Amino acid sequence: MLRQFLMAKIHGGTVTRCDLNYEGSCGLGEELLQASGIRPLEKVLVLNVSTGNRLETYAIRSATRGEIALNGAAARYASPGDKVIIIAFAILSDSEIATHRARILILNDRNQIKSAKLQRVSAR
Repeated sequence: MLRQFLMAKIHGGTVTRCDLNYEGSCGLGEELLQASGIRPLEKVLVLNVSTGNRLETYAIRSATRGEIALNGAAARYASPGDKVIIIAFAILSDSEIATHRARILILNDRNQIKSAKLQRVSAR
């Protein structure tokens, strides 16, 4: 059986830019991609804490450090300054669950990593 688990979470991010006419979707600074393990073109869920909006999109690499940008249609779901949580999931087999660790990043108001941890799947 396959099950879906949290793979990565970027918590407390601040939207820095929204561009309706830009091709691409959720732009993340290189340091956020590397620390979270999210890869360019990977599906992500963006939870807008400020508005309650939720959207599925994909990640792209941003050249700007600390950037969290929503582009194209995703730009309609947020405004610069909104607080967001960005999450990605992994589909795991029963044998992979025991060794799986989700990467969780907590950001400050400038989208710098305040803390990072690995969280394992808890027992039943």
